[in-house]
Amino acid sequence: MEKNGLKIRKIVATGALAMSLTSGAGANVMEQGIETKKSNEMAEAKQKFYCNTKALTSVERARHEALTKKLLAMRKETVETEKGYEFRYSPADVTVAEVAEWVVAESKCCAFFDFHIDLENSGTLICLRLTGAEGVKTFIRAEFALK
Repeated sequence: MEKNGLKIRKIVATGALAMSLTSGAGANVMEQGIETKKSNEMAEAKQKFYCNTKALTSVERARHEALTKKLLAMRKETVETEKGYEFRYSPADVTVAEVAEWVVAESKCCAFFDFHIDLENSGTLICLRLTGAEGVKTFIRAEFALK
């Protein structure tokens, strides 16, 4: 009988939830559920993908942070790809050497990234593509403030 009692409670709880979803409060419940799912995905990505903060010396870290700020500020476009994101730059704003320097430092502390640097359109477009294992896109969105 206890077993049946649990089933009845579960059905009643499910019914109450279904009723609340059809009311105005249900929209809030659904929104909270979506936000919770996003938060959980971010937490999972940060656990799976983490940076080795001791991989760079203080001098290297300072230079890397300066390059990171520059690359984030000078992005002309961000394109979502199947396995990650591509950041596009004008060679007038960012050099291939700066992108390569950033990649070398980033690969020391975040070895889970796969890096791709392309010079396209007869040298008028620099592309930096970050990819990696499943879930890396969530990490990239969080770390690079993408929407």
